[in-house]
Amino acid sequence: MIKNIVFDIGNVLVDFRLKEFLSEKGFDKPMIKRLLKASVMSPYWERFERADITEQEAMEAFVSLDPEIEEELNEAFENIHGMLTIRDYAVAWVKSLKKAGYQVYYFSNYSKKAYDECRDSLAFMEYMDGGFLSFQQRMTKPDPLMYARFLEQFHLIPQESVFIDDTEQNVAAAEKFGFHGIVFQSYEDAAERLAELGVSGEDDGNAEE
Repeated sequence: MIKNIVFDIGNVLVDFRLKEFLSEKGFDKPMIKRLLKASVMSPYWERFERADITEQEAMEAFVSLDPEIEEELNEAFENIHGMLTIRDYAVAWVKSLKKAGYQVYYFSNYSKKAYDECRDSLAFMEYMDGGFLSFQQRMTKPDPLMYARFLEQFHLIPQESVFIDDTEQNVAAAEKFGFHGIVFQSYEDAAERLAELGVSGEDDGNAEE
């Protein structure tokens, strides 16, 4: 019997709209490609998300990969409000699952900067029962230790829990612990997959916010 629903955040409950965000700041496609290569596509981004390095250290590392665009990198990441935006269904989905009697948690790779500057994208958190963010835990998915600590802290039985994430390797890591895993494709697909496991939120996830 399923009792717990565990959500990734980015590209599940929240849009990680990095390219659009950079375009809105006035960068063209070639520059956006360079900015992404020097930042989110670099190994330093994961270190930043698990708080191994500070924001200043992360920026210095990004610049070291492409010194010619130092000014653009600083402009791009000085303030990231608007890079992450909540999806229309997020709050209603969480509330509907809670009303149906499930415990609902978040479990996500998330930097402190994103948490601080995009807080309006996390409105669903107040309806949840808790969770882990990578910068708070100083580790990132799919590190098995992060999953083990999560289960221990919230006293969850993995066989009674569903893990929903848009990254296949993160779902696979959860399944090794005994979670029921769903690789997120869309809200409709995930809701259907949950229903196959006997999970349905009140009003099928369309509760009023």
